[in-house]
Amino acid sequence: MSILEEILASTRGELAQRKRARPEAELRELALAAPAPAADRRGLRGALERPGIGVIAEFKRRSPSAGTLREGAEIAEIARAYERGGADAMSVLTEGPSFGGSLEDLGAARAACGLALLRKDFIVDPYQLYEARLAGADAVLLIVAALTLPRLRELRGLARGLGLDALVEVHDRAELELALEAGADLVGINNRDLRDFSVDVERTFALLDAIPAAVTVVSESGIGRAAQLARLQAAGVHGVLVGESLMRAPAPAEALRALRGGGTAVDARATAGRAPGGESFS
Repeated sequence: MSILEEILASTRGELAQRKRARPEAELRELALAAPAPAADRRGLRGALERPGIGVIAEFKRRSPSAGTLREGAEIAEIARAYERGGADAMSVLTEGPSFGGSLEDLGAARAACGLALLRKDFIVDPYQLYEARLAGADAVLLIVAALTLPRLRELRGLARGLGLDALVEVHDRAELELALEAGADLVGINNRDLRDFSVDVERTFALLDAIPAAVTVVSESGIGRAAQLARLQAAGVHGVLVGESLMRAPAPAEALRALRGGGTAVDARATAGRAPGGESFS
């Protein structure tokens, strides 16, 4: 089995346990009754619709490829640091066995900051969308490699009905075609191959020419330098998702400011607006 297949098998096993503890109908009712996102949060896609290149700062405790990233990491502390450092949104890894995350982490981040929150997990079932909505997420990750096309369409449609953005993740042209066929308007290009966890940032540049201008594009993984953000911005990428370099940094807020260029053009998002719809820019 590939690493992805192993994680998906574990995810389905844990999901079955949670469904036994709380039936889906009960969870759905709670999720639909949960408060709507605050008016000052426009969702994940909205957070990336300002000039410059947006940063989705990620909280994760460990990964299969890198091991433990930060001993004793406190998510509330990191969430506040990301907000101080100028993050546009925050990704919270909620998968447990391989990444050390939990839904409690997502709830703690929601209580600690006003950033748009992405639940990053291996989502295969509507149940997980109800969990995300109840825990305070603004968006969810849908991984094309983990889903059939009908399931991808179903989950994306349900996410929209729950008021959640769906970041649809791809890593090659075949997956990109499926994402677009499913109607994705927010696409994440994962520079990490989930079959073997190898990383190549050039993966983003290789796929950009096949993505319509109306689609908002996020480059994920392998990003840790301001020069990379500048190059991605010039190519028309709207946002980056950065985790390991920030989680390893002694001072995440300062590391985030440095990544954003310390006030250069890359960090011009605070002062101007941008037309919605993911138009490319340079």
